[in-house]
Amino acid sequence: MDIAGLGIRENLLLDLVLRRLLLEGSSNLRTIAQKIRVSAPIVDHIFRFMRNQQMIEVKSMTGNDYNFVLSALGRQTATERFQTSQYAGACPVSLRDYHAAVRAQSAKVQVDRGTLRQAFGDLVVPDRLLDQLGPALIAQSSIFVYGPSGNGKTSIAERMLRVYQDAVMIPHAIEVDNQIISVYDPVVHQALATEESDLDPRWVMCRRPCIVVGGELVPSMLELRLDEASGIYTAPLQMKANNGLFIVDDFGRQLMSPRDLLNRWIVPLDRHVDYLTLRHGVKFQIPFELLVVFSTNLDPSDLADEAFLRRIPNKIYVESVSDQVFDQIFNRVVASRRIPCEADSSEYLRELCLREGRSELRACYPMDICKILASISQYENRPIRMTKGDLERATSLYFAKS
Repeated sequence: MDIAGLGIRENLLLDLVLRRLLLEGSSNLRTIAQKIRVSAPIVDHIFRFMRNQQMIEVKSMTGNDYNFVLSALGRQTATERFQTSQYAGACPVSLRDYHAAVRAQSAKVQVDRGTLRQAFGDLVVPDRLLDQLGPALIAQSSIFVYGPSGNGKTSIAERMLRVYQDAVMIPHAIEVDNQIISVYDPVVHQALATEESDLDPRWVMCRRPCIVVGGELVPSMLELRLDEASGIYTAPLQMKANNGLFIVDDFGRQLMSPRDLLNRWIVPLDRHVDYLTLRHGVKFQIPFELLVVFSTNLDPSDLADEAFLRRIPNKIYVESVSDQVFDQIFNRVVASRRIPCEADSSEYLRELCLREGRSELRACYPMDICKILASISQYENRPIRMTKGDLERATSLYFAKS
């Protein structure tokens, strides 16, 4: 790839090399190419320009490579560029190329009940619920998962990522109006090893991302964030989640009100585009190619009006569990924790859970109660066990008195 193929201005690439040299002190063509993720011929072109402009001084050669430092003029120019922006990482991609890549990598899912049962194999999920999830995942439209707390809504949402079997390319950074926006985030993006030598090194091959936000969500997380010290923008969460999954957990309990979030995303959910603004007022469009999942134990009609709910075409109710499903969950939990129990332990636990006015069984009860049993046994310095007396003691700790 030559400089024209990078899709960015040559001056931006020059600034990047200058800042890299200012940080390195001395360097060579190979090291610079590795640091800014471009080919050696491109760095060689910038090197020759800088040498003609007397911005660098060649100190020695190692094989066919030059070892060089900034000249006085080059150091002055680099310092000026560094005051504007301290970015000296991977060469950014253009906004146009980012648009094209995200659109090309939009998820296409083909699942049936069998593949979903495998994806959710570590959960007890009724076929009826799988048959609702399947069409929603194929459509890749936003999903509203709601119902009583403790029945696995978050667990179900997080496992939706398992239906994706492919990888996507995430850019280290993009350039918009001469500003650098950092996109690749090792906390969010799981890089994959690849032996393909023809890949543009400015991009990272990753698993499709999954971002989960809860009560900590505030409006600023959905906008560009400028680091005043470095002059570098950080992409908002929905941009980092492009081509993947964005889960809003406990929707309705955020610091950001449901109305503010819904108003912010009513256009992106409808048109699959979002709009961001740089500090100096330049507004630009980015793709909004992600599966947004809202998970809540509140009534959807209390959180959003009809106009917004229409833009979330898939609404999946996760109901309280039946006796049969409860017993299946119980058996899995005690088997995984190797807890000895009596034959009627599951039935007795169901009876305890439905005392004192409680009318529904929750999927979380077996695991939560078993954790309390483990704590009791540790406190008493004895092996964990599950007798009727232990179950009564654990449930009395677990449930608040009505």
